[in-house]
Amino acid sequence: MNETKTSERRKIARLETTNDTLTSRGGLAFFVKYVEAVGVMRLLLAKFEGIRKSAKGVTVANMFLQALYFFFDGTSRHVSYFDDLKKDAGYAAVVEMSDKQMASSHAVKRFFGAFSIFTAAAFRWVLKELFVWRLKLKQPVLVMLTLDTMVMDNDDALKREGCDPTYKKVKGFQPLQLIWEGKIVDAIFRRGKRHSNYGNDVEKMIRGIVELIRTRYPVSVTIVIRMDAGFFDEQNFRLCDELGIGFVGTGKTFKAIKEQVAAIDEKEWKVYDNAHQKWSYTGFEYRCEKWDKAYRALYTRPKYEGQQGLLEFARPDNIIVTNLTASDLNDKCVIYCHHQRGADELPHRGLKEFGSEQMPFKRFGANQAFYYVMVIAFFLFETFKEDNLQDILPLSSYATTVRRQLVDIAAKVVRKAGQIILKVPKTIMERLTLDTLWMRCQHAPSVVTA
Repeated sequence: MNETKTSERRKIARLETTNDTLTSRGGLAFFVKYVEAVGVMRLLLAKFEGIRKSAKGVTVANMFLQALYFFFDGTSRHVSYFDDLKKDAGYAAVVEMSDKQMASSHAVKRFFGAFSIFTAAAFRWVLKELFVWRLKLKQPVLVMLTLDTMVMDNDDALKREGCDPTYKKVKGFQPLQLIWEGKIVDAIFRRGKRHSNYGNDVEKMIRGIVELIRTRYPVSVTIVIRMDAGFFDEQNFRLCDELGIGFVGTGKTFKAIKEQVAAIDEKEWKVYDNAHQKWSYTGFEYRCEKWDKAYRALYTRPKYEGQQGLLEFARPDNIIVTNLTASDLNDKCVIYCHHQRGADELPHRGLKEFGSEQMPFKRFGANQAFYYVMVIAFFLFETFKEDNLQDILPLSSYATTVRRQLVDIAAKVVRKAGQIILKVPKTIMERLTLDTLWMRCQHAPSVVTA
């Protein structure tokens, strides 16, 4: 009988409202503190402070901040979600915004609509400044970059300016991106039909990033660029030679090349084993008919898939072309380096999961600005993990994991003794060591001092 009464007392009897300031996005406060400590807003305002002509309404700084928080939160990918956030007092308290400074969806649309296609250079400058910031923090002796394009599937979206059929047989956009250690450090937002090697985008991007590294970082650092078959062009290879940087690229398997390789004696073939799979490989000189010079190349073909050997006709042969000599990088290191190019495409998946590959606006300029803010937010998300989440969450975690584990925590915002205090459940505080995380976020390295 007593047990029945106790059970009855534990049941929820009715529903009421509360005037307490509550939020289900308590973890967003840590990103807010991190963005403030890093000082990225000074970079953005240095280029875009005059983007709005009226002093009324939400400030430019707060528009950028709310866009960054929108991507980090990730609850919705629709701009209309800003209307819900504007009504949420708990969310406003966590992101430290007054009610009047919370942006509506219409304000966000007007904000991004103010950007023209000519603002791309300014956004790219911000990305490069963030890149230099991390370079100086990590101080690598080798800067390994990956050049690639990313198809953004907009097939289900309404008609968008610049949304064209891509090589993946979907309509969308295809930005050219330069990747370094999981972060996009330079990008050109392009319409879908712009293939990898379109125009002189590649040349300008490579020249720009090499000049940046040489002038803002020790000139002696080794620079190597990885690229796939989409960038297979003697002009790109000659550019790397001219700039004094290395490249590791994917060659094309022409009939003449296959005949050249077939003539190599079987004794010249060696085996590369990465403990998961084996490849047969051999070296040769790669030169197309109209090329001025030949390049070092490795022809590879997998011998096994798991425990099963592949028949000759089923082997996906591959050609690796490089201007690095054997003294610079031996054969096995070249193969390993080339195989890592696949891992360098993971930021594409990470960016799409973090933000969205479907652009929300009709005008190209507005979508371009939206894309660049998303890329900057993704850069800060990656550095947020590196600077703060060691011993708390795996640094390789994708956005969904970080959001579910860290951002989506219940919290209460209270005012006490003239201070605003964020209160979280004790179990979550202990499990995620939030007190340590709180201190780390407020003492993050500043980009403006880099």
